[in-house]
Amino acid sequence: MFFWGELPANPRERPRAPREHGKLALPFPAGDRDFFEGAGGENLFYSFFKSLVGKDVVVELKNDLSICGTLHSVDQYLNIKLTDISVTDPEKYPHMLSVKNCFIRGSVVRYVQLPADEVDTQLLQDAARKEALQQKQ
Repeated sequence: MFFWGELPANPRERPRAPREHGKLALPFPAGDRDFFEGAGGENLFYSFFKSLVGKDVVVELKNDLSICGTLHSVDQYLNIKLTDISVTDPEKYPHMLSVKNCFIRGSVVRYVQLPADEVDTQLLQDAARKEALQQKQ
């Protein structure tokens, strides 16, 4: 499921209706390997994130920390490496001000926010539907 618009202030609430402007927020499928595994064994989201290397993203972690940075790399476990990072709430996390690069384990990611103009959502949705049909067969 894909969500358009800004994420709500309460991270446990999900947006209910799509909006025309904002960012694309992808719920992170690190625990759903069976559904997102492609017919060729390639993970759909892994391929998708590989195509976004070099783009600016916001990664929201399960502990409510949001990190902005440039996607440097991603691996098959959906671990993420970000460069030139900043936190969205520096008053709450002052110890993160001196950190410039970070490695994020895939299992602690809640959402990845992407600029909407960087993503061909129709192509991604079609690929997800195709993978889901192949899994059912």
